[in-house]
Amino acid sequence: MTGLESFLDPTILILTPIGVLLGALIGAVPGLSATVGIAIFLPFTFALDPLAGLVLLLGIYNGACYAGSIPAILLRTPGTPASAATVIDGYSMTKKGQAGRALSISLVASVIGGLISTLLMIFLAPVVADFALGFGPAEYFALAVLALAIIASLGEGSIAKGIISGAIGIMIAMVGLDGISGFNRFTFGVGDLSAGIELVPLLVGLFGAAEAIRQIEARLTGTNRVAKLGTFKVGRARWRSLSPHMASGGLIGFIIGILPGVGGDIGGYMAYNESRRFARTHRSRFGKGDPRGVAAAESANNSAQVGGLIPTLTLGIPGNAAAAVLMGALLIQGLQPGPQLFTGSPDLVYGTFIALVAGFIFLLVIGMFSIRLWAQVIRIPPALLWPMVLVLTVIGAYAVRTNPFDVLVMLIAGVIGYLMMKTGWPVAPLLIGVIVGPLAEQSYRRAMIQSGGSLEWALEPIPLVLLILAVLSVVYSVWQAKRDVAKSVEPKVAPQSHNPANPEDEVSTEATAQQNTEHGTNSSPG
Repeated sequence: MTGLESFLDPTILILTPIGVLLGALIGAVPGLSATVGIAIFLPFTFALDPLAGLVLLLGIYNGACYAGSIPAILLRTPGTPASAATVIDGYSMTKKGQAGRALSISLVASVIGGLISTLLMIFLAPVVADFALGFGPAEYFALAVLALAIIASLGEGSIAKGIISGAIGIMIAMVGLDGISGFNRFTFGVGDLSAGIELVPLLVGLFGAAEAIRQIEARLTGTNRVAKLGTFKVGRARWRSLSPHMASGGLIGFIIGILPGVGGDIGGYMAYNESRRFARTHRSRFGKGDPRGVAAAESANNSAQVGGLIPTLTLGIPGNAAAAVLMGALLIQGLQPGPQLFTGSPDLVYGTFIALVAGFIFLLVIGMFSIRLWAQVIRIPPALLWPMVLVLTVIGAYAVRTNPFDVLVMLIAGVIGYLMMKTGWPVAPLLIGVIVGPLAEQSYRRAMIQSGGSLEWALEPIPLVLLILAVLSVVYSVWQAKRDVAKSVEPKVAPQSHNPANPEDEVSTEATAQQNTEHGTNSSPG
């Protein structure tokens, strides 16, 4: 009740939607992450009360995470690193003329994932934080191996290609200063490589610049087509089929988010992988424009963002980079994150929890009114759109460290991503390798140092369970791939009539009588 009283202050009620709107504007620009947005607006909170300042920054925090899916779906350019997994099916839906439906699913999944994680945080924050605090190098290494095992399932038809692509990503992650010994590795005398390959320029290049190059090439050869928005409405049957994927994505994202330093990008990929792995029907549609992939990824990455606040608030350990900036805001206000924050400032803590719930409700409302505006990006003539995307990728790459070298990295990554698309090599495993590689390597080396060179730490309960799950994940992926190959060579039966009663059947157009009955008359927004 104290937190509710604090939240009902008029200043808080005004700043909550303002923060969400600012975050949405920032996240929609490729390369500008939640961390950048919070850092930009941090000085504006110095004149505010602690709760007011924190509410504004939290609105930016969650709004940016959601809005990163907008360019990911429309332009194949993740607005934030956490939206990388959304590209896989989101952009494929856009190419199929279902951009409006993909944006609607992304909005609802983001809100549901955030609310799931917020409610879990309210009730489980102290307990979960204590459990996460018990994770040492051995546990983090095993968790990283489990995440890397996802690579075997993201090979887009070829497990070998997925593993090789992931290995290349791990090699890229090794460039720069060694986190243990402090020596330069694979820098070849280039000073700018000492800090390593920055993630955002690499991400923007692999997806955004690569797609822009491909689209410009298609326009020059006369083979590109302007995608259609399609309907923004999603039927009740479709929502029922997506709800398990949003719920599981929210739970997976929460678990990943509470582990300091892991983040929403890994959570999004893990939730996407598990949704595909355990889909009951039409598993082959994942990666080709399946709404379930968008729902799982978006629910998970928003849930992981909120989960990252648990170690920040309860232990004083930032869960991710953006949470570290939020922690800095608390310290500037004279507040020390940790257990004493719950006892000394309950109005701040529980007011923050209520503001998070209200923020996601505001996000749903703001998203519903603005989603058609965002979607108009797709109506820009391709001759203008894709050169503009290239310009945005340059700005996004440069804005991270204001270093021209990052622009060069982005352009090289764009060429690599373009060549990988042309030759059928998956890009997602490479990105997972870059993200998870440093965590796996450094955790393994620390575990070996602590154990004096012994592998006994691998037999401890948590690492052992995680490593067994990683092995089972690869074995299951191999078995699943062989089964799919065996099915593909079976004699094909005559195609059956479409069954609209199956909620997981693909909805290709708005013209069927089933949809007109269920949704009403749908038309693309003008």
